[in-house]
Amino acid sequence: MNFTSRRRTHHRSEETEGPGLTALLPPPSVPGLDPDRELLLKEALLREAAVAEPRGGLAPRAARPRRRLVRVMVPAVACALAVGGVVVVNLVDAPGRGTTAAPGDRTPGTSEAAQLLDRIALAAAGEKQPTVRADQFVYIESKVAFAGQSAGGGKVITPPAHTRQVWLSADGSRPGLLREEGEPDSSLGDDAPVYDLDRRGATPRPRTGHKKAASISDPTHEYVASLPTDPDALLKLIRDETHGQGQDPDQRAFTAIGDLLAETWAPPQVGAALYKAAAKIPGVTVIDAATDAAGREGVAVARTAHGQQTQWVFDRTTYAFLGERTVLTESGDAGPAGTVVGTSAVLTRAAVDRTGETPAPTTA
Repeated sequence: MNFTSRRRTHHRSEETEGPGLTALLPPPSVPGLDPDRELLLKEALLREAAVAEPRGGLAPRAARPRRRLVRVMVPAVACALAVGGVVVVNLVDAPGRGTTAAPGDRTPGTSEAAQLLDRIALAAAGEKQPTVRADQFVYIESKVAFAGQSAGGGKVITPPAHTRQVWLSADGSRPGLLREEGEPDSSLGDDAPVYDLDRRGATPRPRTGHKKAASISDPTHEYVASLPTDPDALLKLIRDETHGQGQDPDQRAFTAIGDLLAETWAPPQVGAALYKAAAKIPGVTVIDAATDAAGREGVAVARTAHGQQTQWVFDRTTYAFLGERTVLTESGDAGPAGTVVGTSAVLTRAAVDRTGETPAPTTA
């Protein structure tokens, strides 16, 4: 699972709250960051401060849920600027690191990975999925765990996996909901009201069905269902829409596809196209054995870049997507090679009528 700057979370870029204030915020004193990373740190810190202490009666806007976050405790000088002192750092975009081989790769090329992804695509195309109505929410329940590291360095610490529930408006017209164990609920999406004025002097009335534009980095179910089913066209679209979001183009595409697999519910033909598109990305390999956050063991498709390896874990028999994990491929201050810095497991996907609603348990 690749840590991107959700992204689920969501790489998934968030809109900056209060852009006029961002330039006034001093960058955290974290050595070795280029200007782009410093800017992202400043923006993230400002968002944390805005969420913790909204001022002037302005409610903070919640962005799309982002899963690939490394939470880094900032130095004391920066802690004074935000309650909780938490900023987001993208370990994947560390400068000066390119794609490297990883322990456990069974093949250095893409042929075996392409064959496996072809079988996975065939299985995905045969899945049965109920129709998701535009007025419904896509519900996804997962187990997740993400590593944290102090800004001063030291080994990363990955807490036990916890439950994550996400409700996403199928057509993007209504706010979604993010519920994570041990944290308060978060509203997702553009929940700021939009008002229409029928005539001068009339009382403004809230507009219904307001939708913001969806994209690869901020998708709705409606958007995902409209994606091309031709793998070449789909991969080109993904590359075009993620251009300039950091990392190298191949890793950007691989990360974006992984985000779509992990926290959307792609229709069967679109899901198959996503796997076939991934097979066209250079550097994709096969891992003999990998385990998701729920302890389910399977076979993995992986790609290594910038000192980390992103693994998509699949059931060996059904080829169903189980989850993701990210491991360090280079030893360093964060820990030895092989350290797991992120893991997830998708447990449930369903269509529900409202946020907070969970699907009825299935019977065998």
